[in-house]
Amino acid sequence: MVVFPLMVMIFFTSMMDDGLPTDMPVGVVDLDNTSTSRSLVQRLDAFQMSKVVAHYPSVSEARRDIQENKIYAFLYIPKGTTESLMAGRQPKISFYYSYTTLASGALLMKDLKTISTLGSAAVGQATMRAKGFTDAQIQAFLQPIRIDLHQIANPWTSYNSYLSTMLVPGVIILFILLISAYSLGTELKFGTSKEWLEKADNRIVVATIGKFLPHTLIWLALVYGYEYYVFYVLHFPHQGSSWMMILLGLMQVLAAQGFGIFAFGLMPSLRMSMSVCSLWAVLSLSMVGSAFPVMGMDGALQSLSWLFPLRHYYMLYQITVFNGFPLLEAWFHFAALVAFILMPWLVIKKIKNAMLTYVYIP
Repeated sequence: MVVFPLMVMIFFTSMMDDGLPTDMPVGVVDLDNTSTSRSLVQRLDAFQMSKVVAHYPSVSEARRDIQENKIYAFLYIPKGTTESLMAGRQPKISFYYSYTTLASGALLMKDLKTISTLGSAAVGQATMRAKGFTDAQIQAFLQPIRIDLHQIANPWTSYNSYLSTMLVPGVIILFILLISAYSLGTELKFGTSKEWLEKADNRIVVATIGKFLPHTLIWLALVYGYEYYVFYVLHFPHQGSSWMMILLGLMQVLAAQGFGIFAFGLMPSLRMSMSVCSLWAVLSLSMVGSAFPVMGMDGALQSLSWLFPLRHYYMLYQITVFNGFPLLEAWFHFAALVAFILMPWLVIKKIKNAMLTYVYIP
């Protein structure tokens, strides 16, 4: 309950500490070998995300290394590129990148496309200056439309800011679900269920609150420690108030505990309830909508996404903390978390009956 959640927090936030992957290995096939082509290679190597680690005499050798995952991409500059540029014959350079790893492929494609554009622009700029054009005329010709880019809320395009805020809470919810089902299942496993109820005068509600209140305090301490660490130590972007973060952490813990208790009440078996909790928690990492938007999923999956506590937690976080909108804008997701908190009431009598009559089967 303490060690593994702390390890998860440190692991994910430190793994993506740079925000974006940097110095990813790139190869070059430069058959032109002129000052212009070497300048392109130097500019590519200067990019933050690309690092030229190898030069190849042929495309086949570069292709072999990209298939063996030694490099993620390579730039191919054919012989006569500079000569054709100077003669205005539109030479063709190529870049190849692997989409086996989606993030590296997309980021390196951006770098390679940029360097290709810069190369043609540099030659065009030198040619137009030789013809007497002013810098303003050259700029208007090379870039007729200037892009004014605004990346809202996460201008650094930091993977840490948007992945850790989903993965770490998701894994914590996984731990809460498992521990909630486990703590009830062990009463049956070790034959202490009747003694547990006797200490609460056979009142299952009192017994359940007494069992899970210490759990709740421990989970809240961990969740609030995580929020302080990422938002005030690592300075993850957030517009919401501290009170909204406190409410979000409380809803996260109580909703996860509610679902864990409900899962055990639905199937009063240590093995089956923990299996359901682990399956539901792992599926929620895909259904949350951070990597692939829910609106792009099949209609049945969109409906299914409402049954995962992590989905509502993430939407509540995005709306009220990340973007700073009032809670009223996320009332439906808040109501869904309240419903997860109240789910144990549907099975509370079944849990009491299981504690009194069920025999543990390994």
